Amino acid sequence: MSRDEHTVGCDLMLRLARTSSIVFNQLKYYGSPRPVFSSLRGTICTTRSLPHRAFSSITESQNDLYDYTSGRWVYNDALRHKERRVVFDVDGLRQLAAESVKQSPADVLSLHKLAEGGFNRTFLVALRDGRQVVARIPYPITVPHYYAVACEVATMEYQRSCGIPVPKIYGYSADSNNVAGTPYIFMEFIRGPKLGDVWPSLGDDEVISVIRQLTQLESRMMSRPFPAGGSLYFTEDLEKVAPGLGVPLEDKRFCVGPDTKLALWYGRRAGLDVYRGPYHSAEEALAVAAQKEIAYLKQFGQPLLPLRRERRPSYKYQQQSPLDHVENLQQYLSITSSLVPKDPALNRFYIRHPDLHPNNIFVSWSPGSDCKIVSVFDWQHTSILPMFLLAGIPQRLQNHADAVSQSMTLPSRPENLDQMGGREGQRDDEEYRYRLRLVHYHYVVSTMECNPLHYAAFTDRLFALRGRLFLHAGGPWEGESFDLKAALIQATNKWEELTGGVVPRLCPIEFGTKDLNEMAELDKEMSETTRGFELLQAMRGIGEEGWVPVEDYEDTVAFLKQFKEESLAGAESVEEREEIMDQWPWEDMDEEMYM
Repeated sequence: MSRDEHTVGCDLMLRLARTSSIVFNQLKYYGSPRPVFSSLRGTICTTRSLPHRAFSSITESQNDLYDYTSGRWVYNDALRHKERRVVFDVDGLRQLAAESVKQSPADVLSLHKLAEGGFNRTFLVALRDGRQVVARIPYPITVPHYYAVACEVATMEYQRSCGIPVPKIYGYSADSNNVAGTPYIFMEFIRGPKLGDVWPSLGDDEVISVIRQLTQLESRMMSRPFPAGGSLYFTEDLEKVAPGLGVPLEDKRFCVGPDTKLALWYGRRAGLDVYRGPYHSAEEALAVAAQKEIAYLKQFGQPLLPLRRERRPSYKYQQQSPLDHVENLQQYLSITSSLVPKDPALNRFYIRHPDLHPNNIFVSWSPGSDCKIVSVFDWQHTSILPMFLLAGIPQRLQNHADAVSQSMTLPSRPENLDQMGGREGQRDDEEYRYRLRLVHYHYVVSTMECNPLHYAAFTDRLFALRGRLFLHAGGPWEGESFDLKAALIQATNKWEELTGGVVPRLCPIEFGTKDLNEMAELDKEMSETTRGFELLQAMRGIGEEGWVPVEDYEDTVAFLKQFKEESLAGAESVEEREEIMDQWPWEDMDEEMYM
């Protein structure tokens, strides 16, 4: 970080810690931080892949096999590592891997850690005959237990049977009742780079070709409606734990059962006796997650400060009541029938990949050759949902915040791009901005051409509102209700449109002038403080939950320590100093009450 950036960052965080007015004029110079590929517990639906650890031929100790070694966290580091420590019988896993491809344990030459993600650790098992098997083991925090593995395997096999390129499954166990003492999946090792590795080297035509391939794959995934919503299982696997619950497909090997979406099972929610699918209607799909959260709050709810500490100044450091969130959830449930689109085609159940991250896509590519998608993996937590809830531009491909992308104007590079070489970073920034626009534009255009129902779903005027309501009503309560309440207010403003232009009844939700004014003020304050926090995180390369690469950990911790000292020195009152000490966003905190 440069001296100027450090000054701006300190100024932002000092102001973040204050409850007085905040001014962010200097942000205009730096612009918005670039998106980071990372895992995010706060937004359950997008958390998926952390940076991968490269394959190593060095013999690893058993603790290295058991422990997370790809990164560290600047706060709650010990807790994050505990959540990801998996102790298993190494010899047992080698034996099972060999047997999955009809080899003996003596044929196993080595077992090495291959990669670590947000929910799983993968190993590469090398065999004497030259074959390599990928062994994938979930972390203890990966829920729902049993269902997560069973669903992922069935989803991959189903997609493979439909012609979608996925790794071949050699064997699996959805529970720990085996000689390895852990759930596992053995699958084909795909040779070649990930799309994320070659993405910066691709030319415009290659990028457009890859986006076209992705939308064509999605079109094939979404071409077959399902009889119900939830998640996909082998019938025999679901019968072991929930006999009679599954809705069978035409291929009787498969059935639709409980939804494995993480928000439904997070923390103590996994122990709740609540219904999680299969969904028999679009309205039921909208309602189940909110009903789950009401049940959780009635049993475990207590006043809390927001989990996201950067947002606490906006609440004047006051605990928020779970009863307010229950009330908002009940208001949401009162309008779910009006959220269902009038077009029945948008209400049918479909499936798609849950996270088309460039690191979840293997390609065949070398300079001068075409870039071809050869395999798509990481199907964990895949949901089957109505098209209007399933749709959307994948998070890593969308550029909604950009005005050019919003207008769907064909992007072009600035005419003076070649003259920007002498200006530090400006040419790179323009190329980066152009690439984001190019990807967004061609994803939309290609989807319109090859997947018209999907295109119709995410270009519906009410698509974003329905999605926000569904997301925030179903997500775990983390000490605040702002996001859901803001979406409900928007729903009241769009009530006539939601009901199809003919209002059969008055909107059951009503907000008074005082409520609306308080929400508007809270929105303003929160936007300012959150932007300052995100800018500083981006400056230092800090991911969600405070994740940083191992090699950056010591420097980042030292920077944040100095940063805190400077913030304390700049405090203008005893009260402000105490707030900085108690609410500093990058120090360990007790998370158990939020689970």
